[in-house]
Parts: sequence; C-alpha cells; structure tokens
Amino acid sequence: MRAAIFGGPGKITVGERPDPVIKNPTDAIVRVSLACVCGSDLWYYRGLSPHDLGAIGHEFIGTVEEVGSEVRDLRPGDFVVTPFTYSDGTCVLCRAGWFSNCLHGGGYGNHGIDGGQGEAVRVPFAGTTLVNVPGSGHSDKTLRSILALSDVACTGHHAAASAGVGPGMTVAVVGDGAVGLSAVLAAKRLGAGQIIALSRNPARQAVAREFGATDIVEERGDAAIAAVHDLTGGLGVEAALECVGTGESMSTAFGIARSGGMVGAVGAPHDVEVPIDVVIFRNVGLRGGVAPARRYLPALLEDVLADRINPGLVFDFETDLDHIVDGYEAMDDRRAIKSLVRIAVSAESGAGLAQTAHPRMP
Repeated sequence: MRAAIFGGPGKITVGERPDPVIKNPTDAIVRVSLACVCGSDLWYYRGLSPHDLGAIGHEFIGTVEEVGSEVRDLRPGDFVVTPFTYSDGTCVLCRAGWFSNCLHGGGYGNHGIDGGQGEAVRVPFAGTTLVNVPGSGHSDKTLRSILALSDVACTGHHAAASAGVGPGMTVAVVGDGAVGLSAVLAAKRLGAGQIIALSRNPARQAVAREFGATDIVEERGDAAIAAVHDLTGGLGVEAALECVGTGESMSTAFGIARSGGMVGAVGAPHDVEVPIDVVIFRNVGLRGGVAPARRYLPALLEDVLADRINPGLVFDFETDLDHIVDGYEAMDDRRAIKSLVRIAVSAESGAGLAQTAHPRMP
C-alpha cells in the first residue's frame, strides 16, 4: 500500500509499505478515506520531538475491510472513526475512563503500528477502539467533522473538561491552532458565558468567533494577561485552556487564571515549567494531559450527526496522499490551521469524497 513515510526531521515522502494483515484476533483492517496532519506531527517534522522512522499519522476515518475472530461488534463495510490511540477497554485505567493511558494500548505510527496517513491501517483492539458511524451517504461537511473527532475536537474538549468549564463561566483559550479552536467550541458547547480567544491571525479569529468566542485578544505575554484582566473586571478567568505546550503559553494561562481557577492543559509540553508559587499562593489548579478521546467520541459524534457542532471548520487546507508534504508545509508556515488529506473513496462515506482533490487553499 501507499503511505506517508517519516524519514527524519523535514523529510516526509510517499512510498510503499507492507499491506496490513490481521495479527491478533482483536485486530481489524481499516481502509482509510480521510486522514489529516496533526500539530503534534509538526513537532516531529521540525525535529523537536522523537518519532520512529517509517509510518506516521494518527487521525483517520474509513471502512472496515477485515476483522479478527474475536471482534464482535464490527464487520466488513462498517464506516468508522478512530480515537488517536488504541485501547483494550478492559484494563483498570480504561474502566476508569482513561483510554489514552491504557495499560496495553498505544498510538498509531510508532512501534510497528501502521500510521493513519496511508491507505490502510491495522487497528489493535478494534472492538473497543473504533467507533461505528451510523448512517451512510454523509455530506463532505459531516465527514470533515467526523475526522476532527479523531483527535483535535476531543483534545479541545479535554482541555475544557479538565478545567471544569460549565454554564456561565468565564473562559480563555491560549492557542489558536486546531486544538485551541476546538477548545473554544468545547467551551461554548459546555455553556461558558464569556469565551476569550487569544489569537493574532484574522482567519483563525473568524473560526474562533464561529465556534463561540465572545472576545479576541491579540496581545501576547504580559500584554495578553493585562488584556484578559481588563475584560474580566481585573479578576482573570475561571478556566484557562492551554493548547500550545510552550513555556510562554503555560505562563500566560496561569497569568490569566483567577484565584481559585483552573488551567486545563493539553499542549504537548516543550520547555514548560509549572509556576508552583501561583498554584500554592493563588490557588490556581492544573489538570489535563493526553485526551481520553474514546471517552468523548460517542457524545461528540452524536452532536456532529445532529448538526449541533461543526468541528470540521478547522480544516482549511486540502490535499491528497501524493502531495501530503504540502499539507505539512502549509501548517509549518502557518498558512493553514489544519490540513485534510483525501486518501480514497469509500462506498459508505458518500458522494462527498467522489472528487479527486489537489492541494488548495479555500
């Protein structure tokens, strides 16, 4: 099969990889329809985080092609979305809802597991990992939003849930990438009253407004902290959602959180220090981590299919597998929020995938 291949920092090519086969009775083979490039993939692309050479990518939707003998609730032809990690669903951590920390699970694109940026994927623990998408003939808009559920929509939701966002609360989101924008959407969905998006980019500001942001702050650093305090009567916000993972973004999140508030952090940390003096003397808490996407996926999928949310708006660049490096470059240059990659046409995914796509900006 054809797939994206990670050859080291700055090296993404498309070539042949072995076709996936059933290795364990709990496996399934999924033929990929849509995939995408994640902000975390850029950390590898830039050489700032380690990644195995070879397969890459962890976000995809597609059609089940084959199932192992112990997979009970899936059959060939089912259209599915995967969370970005696979999990057995039975260990003590899965039973507690922490699927991303499954004792026997893992991630796609590492340790010999197929990556999502290819024509097919072997999914371990398929029965407890994959989520069946009801219905058929879904519109392209709906398919984009279902794809967003594989990672960024759930990760943004985890930021909001970790910070305890609820009705009427004041919330600020640090980061205007796909995860940050998804956190804005999550805050709105959970009923926040004031949602402040920190962004300098007009296109991203527009998506933030569409997702429910009530205010935009363009400043950074101390100026951003002052601006958020001005918008909140000098108090700061009850929930600060950190969606970047840098030292500056974490410092900003703690700086804009009011006493007794909570920072919900989901950005992959790079050179980050938690200001323990703020935690202790201002009673600001910190929760977050790798999103247990499998926990959130069913409810978010229901809202997507009912057209209550449209997380697929984060995809503003589109390409095909042969030109996937263009998707990486567009995101690396901040010309795109998130790059969608059309892999194949699926009979269950509807006419929305019938056209052959080429790199473009809408």
